[in-house]
Amino acid sequence: MTGSITILTGPAGAGKTTVARTVAAMRPRAVHLHTDDFWGFIVSGGILPYLPDADRQNHTVLEAIAAAAFAYAKGGYEVVADGVVGPWMLDHYTRAAAAHPGIPLRYVVLRPDLEVTLHRALARTAPDALTDGDVVADLWHRFSQLGDLEAHVIDTSSLDLGETAQAVEAAMASPDFLV
Repeated sequence: MTGSITILTGPAGAGKTTVARTVAAMRPRAVHLHTDDFWGFIVSGGILPYLPDADRQNHTVLEAIAAAAFAYAKGGYEVVADGVVGPWMLDHYTRAAAAHPGIPLRYVVLRPDLEVTLHRALARTAPDALTDGDVVADLWHRFSQLGDLEAHVIDTSSLDLGETAQAVEAAMASPDFLV
């Protein structure tokens, strides 16, 4: 029995972690893969992932995340991986998917409007939360230009947690979100 992988992504402040945890908990056999943790595993020489010098590090971390996601899915878990995975990093997952035929890979982008995104991001209080408005706005703009992946966006500007979780559940059941 194999599982599946849903990448739940979007800019900082979009609600990825809360929604991923909620959606995973609603499933009988699931993993919430909180990808921010993978950057925390670097104890020496780490670079903030949004800085230009972090590109090599970020590719390494995404390779590790994709490998972990597919290992869990191969073991029969439905994986909900939350993190900033723009189209510029999606290839790490699609390459892993090619090596694991039969494991569905979905891409779901939570994208509230810019004002809501900034409000949510700046209101966060966790010590490691990204609350730099300029960085958050830059990420939002990067997620506003998705090209062919625009159909994978859920506008959560006016949705509460329950409504967003329902929208993600519907996306996970739809072939339209497969990559």
